[in-house]
Amino acid sequence: MSHPDYRLNLRPLGTPRGASSLAGPRGVGASPGDKKSKSKTTRGKKKSIFETYLSKEDVSEGLKRGTLIQGVLRINPKKFHEAFIPSPDGDRDIFIDGVVARNRALNGDLVVVNLLPEEQWKVIKPESNDKETEGAYESDLPEELCGSHLLQQSLKGYNDSPDVIIEAQFDDSDSEDGHGNMQNALVDGVKKLSVCVHEKGKEDAGAPVTKDENTFMSQDTRALPEKSLQRSAKVVYILEKKHSRAATGFLKLLADKNSELFRKYALFSPSDHRVPRIYVPLKDCPRDFVTRPKDYANTLFICRIVDWKEDSNFALGQLAKSLGQAGEIEPETEGILTEYGVDFSDFSSEVLECLPQDLPWTIPPEEFSKRRDLRSPSSSKKCFRIKDCVFTIDPSTARDLDDALSCKPVADGNFEVGVHIADVSYFVPEGSSLDKVAAERATSVYLVQKVVPMLPRLLCEELCSLNPMTDKLTFSVIWTLTPKGKILSEWFGQTVIRSCTKLSYEHAQSMIEGPTRKIPEEELPPVSPEHTSEEVHRAVLNLHRIAKELRQQRFVDGALRLDQLKLAFTLDHETGLPQGCHIYEYRDSNKLVEEFMLLANMAVARKIHCAFPERALLRRHPPPQTKMLNDLVEFCDQMGLPMDFSSAGALNKSLMETFGDDKYSLARKEVLTNMCSRPMQMALYFCSGVLQDQAQFRHYALNVPLYTHFTSPIRRFADVLVHRLLAATLAGHQGGLSSARGSQAPSDPGQGHHAAQNPAKDGTHTAPASGPPTTLCPGYRELPDVEPEALQKQADHCNDRRMASKRVQELSTSLFFAILVKESGPLESEAMVMGVLSQAFDVLVLRYGVQKRIYCNGQRLRGGA
Repeated sequence: MSHPDYRLNLRPLGTPRGASSLAGPRGVGASPGDKKSKSKTTRGKKKSIFETYLSKEDVSEGLKRGTLIQGVLRINPKKFHEAFIPSPDGDRDIFIDGVVARNRALNGDLVVVNLLPEEQWKVIKPESNDKETEGAYESDLPEELCGSHLLQQSLKGYNDSPDVIIEAQFDDSDSEDGHGNMQNALVDGVKKLSVCVHEKGKEDAGAPVTKDENTFMSQDTRALPEKSLQRSAKVVYILEKKHSRAATGFLKLLADKNSELFRKYALFSPSDHRVPRIYVPLKDCPRDFVTRPKDYANTLFICRIVDWKEDSNFALGQLAKSLGQAGEIEPETEGILTEYGVDFSDFSSEVLECLPQDLPWTIPPEEFSKRRDLRSPSSSKKCFRIKDCVFTIDPSTARDLDDALSCKPVADGNFEVGVHIADVSYFVPEGSSLDKVAAERATSVYLVQKVVPMLPRLLCEELCSLNPMTDKLTFSVIWTLTPKGKILSEWFGQTVIRSCTKLSYEHAQSMIEGPTRKIPEEELPPVSPEHTSEEVHRAVLNLHRIAKELRQQRFVDGALRLDQLKLAFTLDHETGLPQGCHIYEYRDSNKLVEEFMLLANMAVARKIHCAFPERALLRRHPPPQTKMLNDLVEFCDQMGLPMDFSSAGALNKSLMETFGDDKYSLARKEVLTNMCSRPMQMALYFCSGVLQDQAQFRHYALNVPLYTHFTSPIRRFADVLVHRLLAATLAGHQGGLSSARGSQAPSDPGQGHHAAQNPAKDGTHTAPASGPPTTLCPGYRELPDVEPEALQKQADHCNDRRMASKRVQELSTSLFFAILVKESGPLESEAMVMGVLSQAFDVLVLRYGVQKRIYCNGQRLRGGA
């Protein structure tokens, strides 16, 4: 049933109803018409509410001496008066209480804080069950940990290459952070989402925000154990305003009609309670807003903060535009994109002029002399090579295909396996307008109903996309592998491929499930005349067998995967509204692609780091936050759960072995998996020359010393940078090195580099025990034209945009889920309690993988059996 005043309260995502969205002293809201907000003048000056920021010189000196601490500010979306920054020593987060202590900093800003005296630190009651002494997480799991990108592919119909699969892709869509179908972000968004009815005259209605679990010290701290105190601080400087300063929300008239402010300003009330209320000039508002304010009660606007004075509870802003009716998909989506600084504008003519103008484009003849041609059979004095059976495996509706696979039998029962990635860097000249806009966007942003591309669609969907039966430029990593997945040789190079078919995950899955079944042609996509569907079927089966061995060995070697449920939606073709949702199924065909993307990413990481130890763009995944992990260990001990948190591999083994396979056990496992995701940190791009300690290079969830992103250059700019580094390592290396005795070198190498290697247990490679000696780093390479500090700056920007992209994806999923619930009416589902607070409890809704906080005083409780 619809209601005229329904609004989807997306941005606060779970802020308890009744929480003031403002920003006043000590976290108390004040309307412009209230007495507290009236100007208090002292000799013509207003009384300051916020402290003046320290000077840059004082900040620099304080950071050097260690008297000041810097960190990214995280504001609790459930209790917006609480904020945190990470502790440099990995211990419990540093607490920042209230808007005044935040000193006009917004969520995500890089701030500098000064610790308060110990008597002002936060006291944590020992009997409290509310463990929210850390910043509320949105989703911090790396793709490699959870493989979330796979869900994005299925939802949007765009290819999110599985190089980020939960185990292997723990950063974004990769599971590299150990989060398998990473639902943490999605869940965190959904759990905070509420469909709320706004009542007349009420800003919000519902459970009040109280500091019920924690108090500030009024007693002697010397009598309290150290564990019960949390260091507290105040913001003294904003190093970088990473928050976009844009917000969506609603316009209201000021309360005091007789005030001078009433004649000049309206009040903008952001949907996200972490953003302050904002004065906006009436001249920016619709002409009839003052006379007909009720007409705009459900209209969503975008406002940008332009200033926030020391003497005002409220920021000053400019109204950017009216989006439309709150609760509708497109207005809400545009608001989400704007708030998180996503550039969704059309590409400029200057950028489009960088693309090939003569269409249809064909590969220039000179490129063939620089690349290994994998399109057709060729022969040499040493060997004869049959046509490479190259194909793609993607979601059925994918249009940006940036990875392909090949597999063929070679001598002694081994296989030549190739991962072929679109050579996007060929079309994006360094320093061009196209390069600059791609670097600025840094990532494609996948929403439920569409994608905001990093590159123009001509590149994403045509020139770079590895569409079947067309010649394409690629970077390839080709291995000789045993059936057990042991690497006998490895080759890197630029290639030309022609994919013979475009398989969906469903096609590949049917081949895996029916190894001896002849699949009718009408059930498969077209296959090029040079190959047969039987040949493709055999290749898929061989890749599947090798992938299972690779996967098993990764977990034996200590990798972690945190599989969490992911929602996928079915949309009405005409209205675009969600018709239903289901948990995305992660199957063997997904795992097949994931394993080889991970293998390629790890191989390229070793390659570029060996060639450019000071200038390699890598991806690290720090170990879990110490304090939060210790809390989880304590919780599991109290619950009698025999969990081993000593390493990523130990944790993975515990999750696999602790629970049974009955419904209740699986639910408990899902809850615990979700809890294990909370201490996990984000995986980060970095320049190898900036970090001195190579131990910090490690990827915790994958448990490997070196990792990078190479396999998705159409949607990630970091991969484009890695491609350029890889091209530099190949410069001057024509031909291949000889392979180790007993292994088959990839034949007819063009420009590339081949090294025979044996994989060590930690994922590194060493020279073979027998055969001709080889080295991974022979000769001189032309250094990339970038200094480590500049590359680190690019890495930081990629990290920021990836995080924003993840948040946007989560909010998009939350929006569609909220609309589905609103349109479908109440949904009943079994849930399991995750934690109990004094006035609320958290549950995991098992059917949807959604977390939700239930406020007891906001519920009508009914008796049950």
